[in-house]
Amino acid sequence: MQGYTAATQYDGSDYMSDAAIEGEYTPTENEPFMNERQKDYFRKKLDTWRKDILRESRETLETLSVQSEKQPDASDRASSETDRSIELRARDRQRKLINKIEGALRRIDDGTYGYCDESGEAISLKRLDARPIATLSIEAQERHERREKVYKDD
Repeated sequence: MQGYTAATQYDGSDYMSDAAIEGEYTPTENEPFMNERQKDYFRKKLDTWRKDILRESRETLETLSVQSEKQPDASDRASSETDRSIELRARDRQRKLINKIEGALRRIDDGTYGYCDESGEAISLKRLDARPIATLSIEAQERHERREKVYKDD
């Protein structure tokens, strides 16, 4: 399966207003929900987040390859393997996060971004700004977590 590549959809040039590019714009409740300016804002935010994660992943791979040289001491090798395992688990979580970011970018393109998957209502701009990959409103997320807790306690 080929992932969404934001670079093919959005390269940042001539697409966003200068204010949004410079970081001066913040979406507000006083404008129409998910207007073009808001979509541009969240697209840029998601794309920047995605690029940062990919850069960090490259740096981790470089570090791991440098550290892969043989350790003479058994305790050093064990410590190195533990560190490596922790880094690889973190990278796996970030791989999953990239999939969620790509999903959010697709939702921006298809016009469903910012709307709750459960209720269809708009997700608050504050929530989207804090968690741009959110697919549930705060109320729906709380219901989901309560159900999850109930089933977990059984």
